Amino acid sequence: MAASKLQRPLALPGAAYARRRRQLMRMAGDDAILVLPAAPERVRSRDTHYPYRQDSDFWYLAGFPEPEAVLVLVPGRAHGETILFCRERDPDREAWDGPRAGQEGAVDQFGMDDAYPIADLDEILPGLLEGRSRVYYHFGRDAEFDLKLIGWLNRVRAQARAGAQPPHEFLALGHLLDEMRLFKSNDELKLMQRAADISVEAHQAAMRVARAGVREFELQAELERVFRAHDAEAAYGSIVGAGANACVLHYRANNAAARAGDLVLIDAGAEYRNYAADITRTFPIDGRFSKEQRALHDLVGAAQRAALAKARPGVPYDAGHQAAVETLSEGLLKLGLLKGRLEKVIADGAYRRFYRHKTGHWLGLDVHDVGEYRIDGESRLLEPGMVFTIEPGLYVAPDDKSVPAKWRGIGIRTEDDIVVTADGHRILTDALVRDADEIEAFMAG
Repeated sequence: MAASKLQRPLALPGAAYARRRRQLMRMAGDDAILVLPAAPERVRSRDTHYPYRQDSDFWYLAGFPEPEAVLVLVPGRAHGETILFCRERDPDREAWDGPRAGQEGAVDQFGMDDAYPIADLDEILPGLLEGRSRVYYHFGRDAEFDLKLIGWLNRVRAQARAGAQPPHEFLALGHLLDEMRLFKSNDELKLMQRAADISVEAHQAAMRVARAGVREFELQAELERVFRAHDAEAAYGSIVGAGANACVLHYRANNAAARAGDLVLIDAGAEYRNYAADITRTFPIDGRFSKEQRALHDLVGAAQRAALAKARPGVPYDAGHQAAVETLSEGLLKLGLLKGRLEKVIADGAYRRFYRHKTGHWLGLDVHDVGEYRIDGESRLLEPGMVFTIEPGLYVAPDDKSVPAKWRGIGIRTEDDIVVTADGHRILTDALVRDADEIEAFMAG
């Protein structure tokens, strides 16, 4: 991917956020009210904070990047359906922390119908709740805000004798919003492709500097340098596992040195405009796979191809996992790592010694994105616009005495990002070398 192409900024148009809000309000109905607080700031140590990241649902509907804000959607309200409570402009604080949108910016820049100071929330929100039948809200996600909302509801109930009509139904907002977010628009897919392209370049950069003796954190630094160079962040904690560390699924230390003959597993993805990519590749630190490493790497690749063949509309989501499990189990039997009949190995879950996770997950504003995997107890059918990962793997524990020593300590995973299209699928991360021959050729170059 040409660097110049990745440098051109992309952004979701403001009209897209407005369309989402209108769609959600149509689904909720005219007698509903929807309340979404922004993500709180989190203290890292004493008086320093973690880098701020907006709540994904709040971002999906508002595209507003600031903390201390509450979005309220009031379908059918004559004076404006979309209301944002946010911080006021404050030159003194802005000199320390940077500019704020303020109420004027909330309307002019972010397309809100109306905006009020966040300090006025306690005074105004009870009046907005009054007369509404249903409240949609993420109950249980923020205990402090839960208590505030209950307090506002009780204030409306206290006025019932005077004719006030309090809401009588309380519904989980995710019931509506998760299903909306599961299906990506063309504008969203452009952002996800950008995140994927940046991630591909980052993995390539890490492969180029790989050599025996390199520390895992040096490879992580190279990955995340590329992320930041293209105005992206790490979508999650980068996993860089050399040798047996690759067998730890969520390995975090990233401080060991890669030794001659090791494989290195890198699971890392960029987040661009809050949309995530998620890629895993496993490569030999010396540029050449050993016989056993290649055998397992090829098997994981075959499992991924089997799962990819199921990535098309009308096929159950779980079919990809089942195809990967069958391929891996059959290959492990042929290699002698498992014994018995294929059907029994699958039925008994014997393969889980070497393959302990599912074959993928939804992907979007969250790395493990929202959306139901099953409907009425059955695996849901794939539809165009869904985006998910396909990531089979094999992990032979370094202390597994039940297998020959030549297999021990090998951990391999191959992960790509897939969007379902009308006639099949597209691999967003297809530009990154995947099979053993391609990887060896890339590293030799």
